[in-house]
Amino acid sequence: MRYPEGGGLTAERRVFREGIRLQAGMRFAAGEKTAVIARDLRVSVRSVERWRRAWREGGMEALRSAGPANSPTITDAQFAVLEEELGKGPSAHGFEDQRWTLARVQTVIRRRLRVSLSVATVWRLLKRHGWSWQAPSRRALERDEHAVELWKKEVWPRVKGSRRSTDHGSSSRTRPVSR
Repeated sequence: MRYPEGGGLTAERRVFREGIRLQAGMRFAAGEKTAVIARDLRVSVRSVERWRRAWREGGMEALRSAGPANSPTITDAQFAVLEEELGKGPSAHGFEDQRWTLARVQTVIRRRLRVSLSVATVWRLLKRHGWSWQAPSRRALERDEHAVELWKKEVWPRVKGSRRSTDHGSSSRTRPVSR
């Protein structure tokens, strides 16, 4: 991810950008030209035009930060309830096996918390709270290492095949192969 909070700007960076917009607002009031403001504040002319439009419609208050764009969709208290529910296991929620999938977690959130989230949002939410995808901690007891090695050496090369053609070809799609 680009940002340390898992999406959006840090609080310090948000305050910094708000300061630039407020400086631009003071310069709008002084009647300065858009291009001059953009050059001095080292921002694009388009951004200054967008800020000027917001300033005309709502004054300096319209240039203030609206807060983090990627605010949590459920509260910490709700997430604590979700963790408790996930701790009960999938079978407690009517699923036939013991695998948590994002779709199943999404279903539990919808049923228990009455909040509808996309699968991508469920993933970001779990990741933000330190959850990760599960990998087996050990190999299956039934695994036959000899059979796996044999398959890798004999079957896989035949299945995979060669990507390189054995005949001579032409780099042109329109000309036939020249011999």
